Amino acid sequence: MKGRLLLFLFYYGEIYDVKNNYIFSFRFQLIINITRPIITLYASNLGSNTLEIGILTAAFAFFPLLLALQAGRIADKYGDRYPVIFGMIGLAIGMFFPYFFSAIWALYISQFIVGISNIFIAVSLQNVIGNIAKESNRDQYFSMFGMAVAAASLVGPVLGGYISEHYSYNNVFLVSLLFSIIPIFICFKIPSIKKERNNRNSIFESIGLLKIPLLKKALISSALVLYSRDIFVAYFPIFATKANMSNSQIGWIISLQGLAMIIIRFLLPKLLEYISRDKILLTSVLLAGASFLLIPFTHNLVFYCVLSCLMGFGLGCGQPLSMTTTYNASPLNRTGEVLGLRLSTNRLSQMIAPLFFGIVGSWLGIISVFLVSGIFLIGGTWFIREDKKTENLSR
Repeated sequence: MKGRLLLFLFYYGEIYDVKNNYIFSFRFQLIINITRPIITLYASNLGSNTLEIGILTAAFAFFPLLLALQAGRIADKYGDRYPVIFGMIGLAIGMFFPYFFSAIWALYISQFIVGISNIFIAVSLQNVIGNIAKESNRDQYFSMFGMAVAAASLVGPVLGGYISEHYSYNNVFLVSLLFSIIPIFICFKIPSIKKERNNRNSIFESIGLLKIPLLKKALISSALVLYSRDIFVAYFPIFATKANMSNSQIGWIISLQGLAMIIIRFLLPKLLEYISRDKILLTSVLLAGASFLLIPFTHNLVFYCVLSCLMGFGLGCGQPLSMTTTYNASPLNRTGEVLGLRLSTNRLSQMIAPLFFGIVGSWLGIISVFLVSGIFLIGGTWFIREDKKTENLSR
């Protein structure tokens, strides 16, 4: 019996298929999502104002903005395994500082390190999905990948909220640190597919890929989704705290957005059989924008839960659709690089938006953050509106 068990463990350890990728993605995103909403509350508890919290939130995206393209090129040149190993070790180090040091500088160092680690892991795991999948089932694979990410968004904030409320903010980072250790060993089973490159492209040649209409639309929609989710996770806890909500209630509300994302991503492959990509994207971003606009007009817990779910339904479509479109529109030997370009665009919006909304919030109050963000989302639909030419290309 013991021999069979060892044989099973050895055999399972040697296999790394798409399901393993989903499980690994869930574990990695869980670590991120346990801490992301708590960082805002922790910083506020340490005396930070709205603008300072905006700067702290932007710190997560600063170095990834500079390194995302390089992370994609490394994945193409050396395979996806080693960037993920590097990222998971970095993630553990990033969780170390806020646990041992209760100071705002420790949060900044943590966000810088976690941001860099996140970009290497995210690019490589998405590239693994694209390499494993065929064009016919890539939408489904990326949708399932998105469900794993959304599942972590469901569990993480609740767990972080309860730990911070009943124990301490430091212990949230201790749990994340412990969670990050085991996946480091699993990293060694990730497939390492290297792609031949004829030349080393400059950053200008990489940016030149934006001339591809499908790719440009995918990047804009992805940036809209990511920035708005970050703004919600960063500023809703402050807004909710002023409405006398507990950390665990805030965690549940944010987690409901993750639940809605799981549901919509489960339905997404079926929706694509009847509705065009452009229409789904347009409707989803409009729904998210409307939800943002309605948040300041109530202090009702149930209403917040409903709006969080509606926002999740809206934001849940953007990431998997943009990932699929980005991969399909990429030159075959530059998929990691183009996925890196996508994440560079995401991080640019994730860096600029918190700074901008931190200034807006400090001048006009926290309510203005949600109103202006809603207007930006609805206005952004102009750039992702339905286009028959690009839609025909994407089918």
